[in-house]
Amino acid sequence: MALTLYDYSNAPSPRRARMILAEKEIPHRVEKINLQTGEQLSPEFLAINPGGTVPALRLEDDTVLFENWGIALWAEAEKPEPSLLGKSPAEQGLVGSWTSKIDFAGTLAFAEAYRNSVPHMKDRSLTGVRNFPQIEALAERGRQRLEDFKALLDNRLEGREFIAIDSFSLADIWALTILDSCRWLKMGVDEKHPNLLAWHDHVSDRDSAEIW
Repeated sequence: MALTLYDYSNAPSPRRARMILAEKEIPHRVEKINLQTGEQLSPEFLAINPGGTVPALRLEDDTVLFENWGIALWAEAEKPEPSLLGKSPAEQGLVGSWTSKIDFAGTLAFAEAYRNSVPHMKDRSLTGVRNFPQIEALAERGRQRLEDFKALLDNRLEGREFIAIDSFSLADIWALTILDSCRWLKMGVDEKHPNLLAWHDHVSDRDSAEIW
């Protein structure tokens, strides 16, 4: 069976998987899962990923990886170059630290702000098979956290080309996908954070960074 990525183009999480596979130049086929119509909750897709989320990556031996961290670890082991997780123990620790920080300070903040505010996410404030109602206070908290997140990265990028280490890494993929999605909230990167803006312009030029 061919390597298969279950994807939805207009979402930040599957974009991370696409960027990982593109950076590694790992060939694969794509199967689109339409989140707008709820295809991720269909019996057919739940048989592939019971969590009802994308991305999911079905390997050639029929193993299914259902989180981006797992996809990244597999891809790094499958094709070590170019490295996205760092080469030395210190680099790997920095990439892991910054990627986790971006998930907590950025990914979760965006999810709070977006999923608790936009009309088409009514009763879908969390991913997965169970419905949860929107909470307005969480949307506002998410927006405030996103401002802190952008300031955090702007400070980190003072005098730096990339976020975690001196080469493009998983941390840059994680940050780019969330910051681009912040435009849906009219909170994209702007001149208030010059270091972050310069970084964003630079990494957006990569072939893997094509958005949709």
